[in-house]
Amino acid sequence: MGTEQMHIVIVYPGKIPVYKYGGTGRDIWYEGQELTGMGHRVTYLTGAGSHSPFADVKVYNPVVPVQDQLPDGVDVVHFHFTPREPVKVPYMVTIHGNPGFGEEIDINTVFVSKDHARRYGSEMFVYNGMDWDDYGAVDLNGRRTHFHFLGNAAWRVKNLRGAIQVTRMAREQLVVLGGNRLNFRMGFRFTPDRHVRFKGFVGGEKKFGAMRYSKGLLFPVLWEEPMGLAIIESLYFGAPVFGTPYGSLPELVPADAGFLSNSASSLAEAITQADHYNPTWCHQYATDCFNARVMTENYVKLFEKVIRGEKLNPVIPSRLLPPDKDRFPWYD
Repeated sequence: MGTEQMHIVIVYPGKIPVYKYGGTGRDIWYEGQELTGMGHRVTYLTGAGSHSPFADVKVYNPVVPVQDQLPDGVDVVHFHFTPREPVKVPYMVTIHGNPGFGEEIDINTVFVSKDHARRYGSEMFVYNGMDWDDYGAVDLNGRRTHFHFLGNAAWRVKNLRGAIQVTRMAREQLVVLGGNRLNFRMGFRFTPDRHVRFKGFVGGEKKFGAMRYSKGLLFPVLWEEPMGLAIIESLYFGAPVFGTPYGSLPELVPADAGFLSNSASSLAEAITQADHYNPTWCHQYATDCFNARVMTENYVKLFEKVIRGEKLNPVIPSRLLPPDKDRFPWYD
C-alpha cells in the first residue's frame, strides 16, 4: 500500500482555511496539501464556507452520521475529533486537546506529542508540522526589540498574567498576539500595564512580523499543553521559548531552545539572557523537526496500518489521572 494512491477523507467541523487563530485548521490544511503533493486524493469534510484549491470539499453536517456523508471510493478517514458513531471504513483519530477523565477515546486515536500520549496510556503520537513556506521571511540577524505572547489571552490556563508579570519584573516589553487590553469575554478584564502592547487576534504578516523581531516567546501555561503551535512557530522565527515545564514543553523545548520554570522570578532572570540563544539553531530545529512533510509521512504510515486492519493502540486510551489530582502551580 505504501506506493499506491489513497483516497483520504479528512473530517474537521471547523472552517478552512484559517487566517488567524486556529491551530487544528492549519494542521489539516497542511496535511491535505502534503497528501495531494504525494499523489493521494484528498476530500475535506469540513465546516460550511470551507474551500480548497487542491482537494474536494464537502460540508460536514454534525447531525448526520459521518458514514452517510462519505464519498464513494474512500480508503481511509482521518478524524480530527472523536466520532460519535461507528465508522465502517478504515479510520484514525487525531486528538488535539485534553479529553477529560472518563471521556470516551477511540482505540485508533493518535496524540500530538509523546507526553500527550503518555497521559492516556498510549505511545501513539505524531507531532504537528507546518508548511514553513507560508510564514514569510525570517531575519535571524535582525535587532530584536520585545518578547511576545501567542495564544488565546482570555483562556486562563494560557497565563497571560504570568507573562506580563515576568516581563514587568525583567523590565522588558511584551507584545500580546491573541487578545485585547479590554476584554469582556470572560468577565470584565482590563490590563493597565503600559509595557504591554495588544495586537488582538492577528494572522499573516501582522503576526509574523511581531515574531520575526521578538527576543522570545513567553509561554507560562498552567495546564498540560498537548503540543503548542505557538512554540514551534516562534522557534521558526529564531525566538527561544520561556515557559513552564508542563505537558509537552520539556520534550519540545531543549536547553538550546529556551528555558522552563514555574517560577516568575526564575523566568524573569532567564529572559534577561535571551540573547545567549542562537536564533539560527532555533530556526533550524523547528524547520527540521516540525514540518508538514514529516507530519504527513508519519500519518501515511498509520493510514496504511488501519487499512490493513490493525488497531493503533493495544487497548482503548484513557485519562490516567482522576479529576482534580493534577496541579499546576505558579510561583511569584
